[in-house]
Amino acid sequence: MLKRLLLVVMLCTPLAAWALLKPVRVVAPEWAGLSCVTDTLCTDDVSRTLEAAALYDEALTFVDVALGAIDNKPRVIFCGSDACSESFGLGRRAGMTIGTFGIVINTRGWKPFYVRHELIHHLQNERLGMFVAWTKPEWLVEGMAYALSEDPRQKLSEPFQQYRSEFENWYATVGKERIWSEAGKL
Repeated sequence: MLKRLLLVVMLCTPLAAWALLKPVRVVAPEWAGLSCVTDTLCTDDVSRTLEAAALYDEALTFVDVALGAIDNKPRVIFCGSDACSESFGLGRRAGMTIGTFGIVINTRGWKPFYVRHELIHHLQNERLGMFVAWTKPEWLVEGMAYALSEDPRQKLSEPFQQYRSEFENWYATVGKERIWSEAGKL
């Protein structure tokens, strides 16, 4: 009896995660009706594939120069509809990085600085480790993404404006060469 119960739990867990934890869908976006035009680029609007690819390529190059190379290029899902964004549970967020598994960009997030912001989070997860990155101070994690993505907004809503300012002050003392080693110490 216990073996049967264990088997049922093992079989149902992936389905439950798919149904209840919307970000998990980044692992297999085809199941959500998206088209993956490459291993790293998916969208629900294939007519915008070239635009999505250009945003992705620009952001990869930008992050490489600003912070260092990304070892494992993430799958990025570009949602062209609110239904797609909602299927991943984005709500009002312009984008969301799910560990090192992938990134989802909302309909309003199709801008270079938003894609850069999420790729910076991906790089943080690579360099610091997914679970360690979650334990770092918010001013470091979000401040780095806002400051180094070159987000053009002069004033962010709080607490993000404070995070960006605190990160910029810290970054001025450590610089690009020591950013990861010093971030690891926090």
